[in-house]
Amino acid sequence: MSIRKALWFCAAVCFSLPAFANQEALLRDGHPERYRVRKGDTLWDIAERFLQYPWLWPAIWHLNPEIRDPHLIYPDDVVSLAYIDGEPRLTVRSEDRIGETVRLSPGIREETVESAIPAIPLEAIRPFLTETRIVEDDILDSAPYILATADERVMSAARDVLYARGLGEVPLERYSIVRKGDLFVDPETSRVLGREARHIGEAVLVSGGDPATLRVVSSSREILAGDRLLPPADEGFQGAFVPGTPAVPVEGRIIAVLDGVTQIGQFSVVVLNRGKDHRLETGDVLAVYKAGAVVRDTIGGRRGEAVRLPDERAGELIVFRVFDGMSLGLVMNATRAMHVQDAVRNP
Repeated sequence: MSIRKALWFCAAVCFSLPAFANQEALLRDGHPERYRVRKGDTLWDIAERFLQYPWLWPAIWHLNPEIRDPHLIYPDDVVSLAYIDGEPRLTVRSEDRIGETVRLSPGIREETVESAIPAIPLEAIRPFLTETRIVEDDILDSAPYILATADERVMSAARDVLYARGLGEVPLERYSIVRKGDLFVDPETSRVLGREARHIGEAVLVSGGDPATLRVVSSSREILAGDRLLPPADEGFQGAFVPGTPAVPVEGRIIAVLDGVTQIGQFSVVVLNRGKDHRLETGDVLAVYKAGAVVRDTIGGRRGEAVRLPDERAGELIVFRVFDGMSLGLVMNATRAMHVQDAVRNP
């Protein structure tokens, strides 16, 4: 977890953001008094055991200053409900972490963070954290491209040799192979938000020239002539964040669903038309609202009038990756069917 995120978390806890007059009302009926964390748990899972709304975890989380990295939770830690100054608080206890010596080895710190439980199921979003890229629409049209394979195959895979054009006089040592994906357009403004650069594989340079020679080192699907080459993504794996509510009011829409599916349900990855420009951050939780149907009034005095029914809440999602004008979210809870164009708002 980054220092910025750790400070944000501490600030959220110290100031109890958001503030609630009756924090007892946040607790779920039938909640346990204590819970031992297991491997495979997520912060969302644990919060859901104690709270009606898991994203309000920071409002009653109590940091233990005796534990290094108290904002992280590990398997075999015990999360308990306690009352401090008359208010409910969730605390963590682990005998083998109390009073532990803080060592400054980068390797140990990395291992500690990676062994902590994640906020949400990372396997559901891992490809979209490390591989999926959103680029300007014209970037791919001018990017280097795969011309052919060494043995004239129609498709290529790992260890195959490729020929590429457009690498320039000083090519890179390694490239990401991508394919042009969906174009994302804001339905409210008709503004083009970006184009998905769908990750296909990785290749290393064998020799420069026009065409240059590359060798495939990994691939997730068949590589085709016409696939494009981009510099390797430089974004690290940002899986450590804390669920919370947006800092400002948010009104947006689901504009696409990724990974080749059409139905939106729990753990679907969706594209939103709100991002950094709208002060969204990773970890922000949004409620999804199914648009109300339009019906004809056939009963009252204004028969034949079209009436739009109220929007119905359909679940919640958590934002896990943010771009300038858009973001990616993971649906954590679905109580009704969701669709592209459904609204997203503060929960």
